[in-house]
Amino acid sequence: MVKTTIAAALTSVAAVIAPAAAQAAQPGVLALHSPDKHVAVTVRAADGKLTYAIARDGKPVLLASDLGLQLAGADLSSDLTLLAASAPRTLEDHYQMAVGKKRDISYRANEQTYSLQNARQQKIDITFRVSNDGVAFRYIVAEPSLPLKKLVQEHTTFALPSGSKAWLQPMAVAQTGWSNTNPSYEEHYQMEIPAGTKAPTDAGWVFPALFKACSNWLAISEANMDGTWQASRLAADSTGGKYSIGNPMAPEVYTNGGLMAEVEGTLTSPWRVIALGSLATVTNSTLGTDLAAPAIAFDASRVKPGHASWSWAILKDDGTVYDVQKRFIDYAAQMHWDYTLIDADWDRKIGYDKVKELADYAATKNVDLLLWYNSSGAWNKTEYSPKSKLLTHEQRVKEFQRLRDIGIKGVKIDFFAGDGQSMIAYYNGILRDAADAGLLVNFHGSTLPRGWSRTWPNLMTMEAIRGFEFTTFEQKDQDLMPSHAAMLPFTRNLFDPMDFTPMVFGDIPNIKRASTNGFELATSVLYLSGIQHFADTPEGMATAPAYVKSFLQNLPRSWDDSRYVDGYPGKHAVIARRAGDTWFIAGINGTDKEKTLTLDLSFVGNKQGVIFTDGDQPRSFSQRSIAASKKVVVIVKPHGGFVIQL
Repeated sequence: MVKTTIAAALTSVAAVIAPAAAQAAQPGVLALHSPDKHVAVTVRAADGKLTYAIARDGKPVLLASDLGLQLAGADLSSDLTLLAASAPRTLEDHYQMAVGKKRDISYRANEQTYSLQNARQQKIDITFRVSNDGVAFRYIVAEPSLPLKKLVQEHTTFALPSGSKAWLQPMAVAQTGWSNTNPSYEEHYQMEIPAGTKAPTDAGWVFPALFKACSNWLAISEANMDGTWQASRLAADSTGGKYSIGNPMAPEVYTNGGLMAEVEGTLTSPWRVIALGSLATVTNSTLGTDLAAPAIAFDASRVKPGHASWSWAILKDDGTVYDVQKRFIDYAAQMHWDYTLIDADWDRKIGYDKVKELADYAATKNVDLLLWYNSSGAWNKTEYSPKSKLLTHEQRVKEFQRLRDIGIKGVKIDFFAGDGQSMIAYYNGILRDAADAGLLVNFHGSTLPRGWSRTWPNLMTMEAIRGFEFTTFEQKDQDLMPSHAAMLPFTRNLFDPMDFTPMVFGDIPNIKRASTNGFELATSVLYLSGIQHFADTPEGMATAPAYVKSFLQNLPRSWDDSRYVDGYPGKHAVIARRAGDTWFIAGINGTDKEKTLTLDLSFVGNKQGVIFTDGDQPRSFSQRSIAASKKVVVIVKPHGGFVIQL
């Protein structure tokens, strides 16, 4: 399904060597440029330290920032001497994605590796890649004098220029929250704060972290998490706008498992990923999957993105009973959706035998079933079941085979412990065993995917967001939802699928909805998720006009292309997505004031279609004809939205 090629292009290499040599007149200074020459990384070795800086078109994006690792028995961050720099080479990679903003992706970057040693002659390599849309680097330690390589601290920093702004989500403190289930990337973003603002807790800030430095935007994240390294974040203290890599907290581990990277043989870090450029360039970037490991073998016929009905969003625990689930299977069939998700405690409230009956019934309706599982062993206080059935490889093989035997197509697995190395290894183990069993996967109460949807095509989506369910618990979350939603295409959903579980047209018990129906409809296109679990009930959907139902019945399950059209993080977002020869342009207004947007849709070509947006009455829709052009004016109501189909 996925074809990957990496080739050295000598003519491109020669083009890179020339500017690098010109800037290397100072001893210990090297520069690497992007293929289009707009992005430059300068690496400097001086006074025993190795630093890097990034500029775009001569304007600083990151100032001199630190590099290096501290291992048990080896300080590879100070007293460093640059031994050698490889000749720059051009890499090309072409791959396909089952889930994401594009199906066919090409990545091109210039790469160079710097080899260094400390005063004890212990060695470390640092490889940089510079593409037209950003920079990535990683550490490789193969030092033979350290058979066991145990990470103590990574010393990477990101130094923002003075006056930079930040859009950041705080990391929750481990073992806080409901039943000790934090952290799970479910906090509200702090928007447009001065870079260098201290995080509200010692846990730091999550990836992706979004910044604006002068005229450039940059999003910092990581990719290629194979289970040998912990997931990182930005540390809480960033005095002067200098951010550093932060570590998971001690409880963020699989029971009795490791917190930090520790390997025998070669230690290889994840890629540190920095997408940069205009807001359009960053939003369109695929660096988060470009730097992920190529796909593990998986039967493409079993990778089936789709849409799902889901009772728990509105009905909560009381809906997890046989008759309600049968009704939601009928609902999915009526909407031409692919799946129905049966949530927590199904094993106690319905049982395996009756779930098989539901699976058989669903099959007659051309609907498949997904089942919820509790990931946890001893790391939190949750009691929802099935629990402790997936903790080991042997357990997973047995349970996943049982699910395949009764016709289940995928699992939703909830309540993970955080970002420690052993927990990241646990995620990878689940994905591997589910792939072997031909099961799709959705992780909840989870970490950020960090490119896993490329490596594991059976990973359909992950939560890692303060999603729809929170807006059903408290009014304050509902009131903050529109601006929160306008953050997500630029941060959480930038590189990775996100299970926000959007879209409600009806009532939410005990909550006054903050968004219009046009806003809700737009999220069906705006949010990227391999399986989009729609939150509305059959009764809520019944309030929508026939043309809206028809739109949702025929909505594509995956996208061939996507592009930024307009937006500003936390204010509004307009994204275009293409399936086949049809474009869908979705926009939301996260503010409480009406917006008049002038959109350039000339990239669509000479196409005509329809716009679905808010009507004159509360919770009503309207539709009218529209044609693509360089100047399409759309008036968006406060907390409103629209979808254009061309």
